[in-house]
Amino acid sequence: MSVAPKADQSPAPVDEALRRERFGWYSYDWATSVFSSTVVTVFLGPYLTDIAERAAGPDGDVHPLGIPMPPGSLFGYTLSASVFLQVFVLPLLGAIADRSGRKREMLTVLSYVGALATAALFFVGGERYLLGAGLFIVANLAFGSAMVVYYSWLPDLAAPDERDAVSSKGWASGYLGGGLLLVLNLGLYLNAGSLGLSDGDAVRICLCSAGVWWGLFAVVTLTRLRNHPHPPEPGTEGHGVVGGSLRQLGATFRDLRRRPLTLLFLVTYLLYNDGVQTVANVSAQYGSEELGLPQSTLITAILVVQFVAFGGALTLGRLAGRHGTKRTILGSLVVWVLVIGIAYFLQKGSAPQFYAVALAIGFVLGGTQALSRSLFSQLIPPGKEAEYFGFYEISDRGTSWLGPFLFALTYQLTDSYRYAIFSLVFFFVVGGVLLSRLDLRRAIVEAGNTPPERL
Repeated sequence: MSVAPKADQSPAPVDEALRRERFGWYSYDWATSVFSSTVVTVFLGPYLTDIAERAAGPDGDVHPLGIPMPPGSLFGYTLSASVFLQVFVLPLLGAIADRSGRKREMLTVLSYVGALATAALFFVGGERYLLGAGLFIVANLAFGSAMVVYYSWLPDLAAPDERDAVSSKGWASGYLGGGLLLVLNLGLYLNAGSLGLSDGDAVRICLCSAGVWWGLFAVVTLTRLRNHPHPPEPGTEGHGVVGGSLRQLGATFRDLRRRPLTLLFLVTYLLYNDGVQTVANVSAQYGSEELGLPQSTLITAILVVQFVAFGGALTLGRLAGRHGTKRTILGSLVVWVLVIGIAYFLQKGSAPQFYAVALAIGFVLGGTQALSRSLFSQLIPPGKEAEYFGFYEISDRGTSWLGPFLFALTYQLTDSYRYAIFSLVFFFVVGGVLLSRLDLRRAIVEAGNTPPERL
């Protein structure tokens, strides 16, 4: 489907179809962000650790697959395993999606595998830590795979000059949906006793609700999005879906090596995005351990970030329309550096100061990610959207250990969380310098696309 009406078409039906499809696309961010906010960020890590502690042997360890490990390491290793598997799965799945032209059918299967695995976390109780770890690996693998297929619709739904706004609206709806369910779940958890529930029962209901929400709202997406098949890569015709996809994936690897500017953007993105993810993930630890803030303050700050990120994504999307995507992202990276500098000087026990930092983080968080997604979509050769977004997701997830490693190493060497949080400036400064020197207009033209008017 064209994103603009042709001369011999009546514009109204095309515009209506496009609006309907875009609404379905926005809805998928709303449907899936609850997995990140409710499951990954808040509830599953502590709950799975508690389950593992109950199952620990006399030596204090659990032994999944015969491997001894402390219960506190279980969730981290489980998360790492799910990300490791994605490194192998996402590029091939992207090639199959592009090759087959059946993205909607693939998104349907991945969505409901992920939603059902998430909802099934309700049955994780007692000492069934292996069940919880296995279900999470399946759910997170399906989640990452679904994101690759979902992202690949963006070039079909928006012309180059519209892409920032469309991507930002999707990301904003995700923060709104994720924040709304998190509010409801935290309300349930904090009032579990008065409702006759144990804390464990409340957590199981919260985890299940994320799967139900995902599956329920995915219906809106799946009934509105349409397939947009592209011709197969030359030289891969007549090899079937899987065989042709493997050949196409090999061709894409060779093609990617011939596109140094696209590769440089992926390196740039993984650097500054690793800083973004790490700041978001360690902020609660910094507030608790260094600033001595209570859990209620940290939970409130998480909610502040969710809802402010909704407005921030839309605002940065509008700024990109006026000043260009590259300039807006660079501006957001400057704000990230300032936020980290301010965080270094926060006073112990000062909740208002911590909330102010949370407001700033929320404002640039969604916009930085949304604009990066739309910018990368400009660098993809037509017909290879899912494959390239597979590499994009790998650069997002596969290097997510770099920031936490630097944070932990700095703390180990200095015994200071303030130095540890300040060390993350490295990712934003280096990422910003690389982005400022990247000739994006040339990279877009080399990919066979038309650059937007403002870049």
